[in-house]
Amino acid sequence: MDKMNYFSTPIWAQEKPEFVKSLNKVSNKYRKKTRTIKHDNDFLDFKNYIGQKSFEFLDSHGYDMNQYIPTFSEMWVQEFNKNNESYQSSHVNANQHVSGFYFLKCSDKTPYLIFHEPRAGARATKLTMKSSLSGVENGTDVIHIKPVSGTLIMFPGYLEHQFSVDYGIKPFRFIQWNIQAIPKDMSNTL
Repeated sequence: MDKMNYFSTPIWAQEKPEFVKSLNKVSNKYRKKTRTIKHDNDFLDFKNYIGQKSFEFLDSHGYDMNQYIPTFSEMWVQEFNKNNESYQSSHVNANQHVSGFYFLKCSDKTPYLIFHEPRAGARATKLTMKSSLSGVENGTDVIHIKPVSGTLIMFPGYLEHQFSVDYGIKPFRFIQWNIQAIPKDMSNTL
């Protein structure tokens, strides 16, 4: 039989280290608390890059992006501080089309970014996987990604994700964002 994969969930990853030094510097003012940077001009080049990549991400899915404008609904710096346990519980980003992370400070102690199977039917009928398998299979229901400084991760907002527990051994800092594709005719009235 032919194997056909439908309803796959794309996760894009790119090494983009050229932003790390400058974004770490300008994000220092946000390290004490998670704060929005959506309107901070110090992040403008990065924001423009993410906006363009989000457009390409949605366009690659086959969406008619001539009808939409990708718009940042949120963008913030978050740091899991040294000497504090931190985590991000499992969630989806409601009413968002593209979500992502850009990792600024990471170490071998940084927690994993975890993605969960997005199909409710697949989760409800989950079977036990073979113990001899290694890697990602069609039946895999959880993906673990080890963050690396300078890596950009982009995914659909509906994809459930979380960070495992960070024990505060070394700082872990990242930028996170959510983007909505707003119909152009609606954006003219805003």
